[in-house]
Amino acid sequence: MPKIRTHRGTAKRVKVSANGIVTHRHQFSGCGHILSKKSRNRKRKFRKDQATFKGDLKRFAPQIPYLI
Repeated sequence: MPKIRTHRGTAKRVKVSANGIVTHRHQFSGCGHILSKKSRNRKRKFRKDQATFKGDLKRFAPQIPYLI
């Protein structure tokens, strides 16, 4: 039986925490331009990782079989 290949692009963008929560970078994590109009609070929140939605987990599961 052949091994299932991991989708490398997904594996680089998704992490699994010790509690089994799948996280990914915030949508606008780059936050690289027009920073003057964004509040400090908003920019700080972009730095944190975000828990992945259940609908996205169904899509990620076949892509990263050994992480989940």
